[in-house]
Amino acid sequence: MEPLTEEDIRSSFVNCSKGEARRISVPRDLAERDWADLDFLGWRDPGAPDRGYLVVERDGKLVGVTLRAPQGVRRSFTKTNICTICTTGHPGTGVALLAAPKVGASGRQGNTVGAYLCADLACSLYVRGKKKTGMGLRYEESLTVEEQIERLRGNLHDFLEKVGAP
Repeated sequence: MEPLTEEDIRSSFVNCSKGEARRISVPRDLAERDWADLDFLGWRDPGAPDRGYLVVERDGKLVGVTLRAPQGVRRSFTKTNICTICTTGHPGTGVALLAAPKVGASGRQGNTVGAYLCADLACSLYVRGKKKTGMGLRYEESLTVEEQIERLRGNLHDFLEKVGAP
């Protein structure tokens, strides 16, 4: 992924108003990110832990979506949950159900699309082995890292299609 500026990020959102996009807490460490290892920029709002954001380059255009996590969800610490984007297994609360309002009139009526995602939205880093889960390891797969990256991108684009992102 190419490095992004705050302006790039704010102008990319497709499922919220321009005013909401201006109020989003953009990560302060954009200059320090290892952009070559990212398939998308994902982050959770430290001031509002129930909010998350994804920005993806799609067909040469940036597409950003806002996400919400349900509050008060309790997860078992003895079970492993799997992210639907990168298929990384996490113990306990490492995977969260995140819902994105649909694009357009449907989203304004309250319709959403949900997916179980890595709670920290660091899917790209888990697939590449740059970040470890609470278990300390990923499940061994027969796919190469490049094939896993392609699967991640395909799963992410499928999610964006459901949201209605252009």
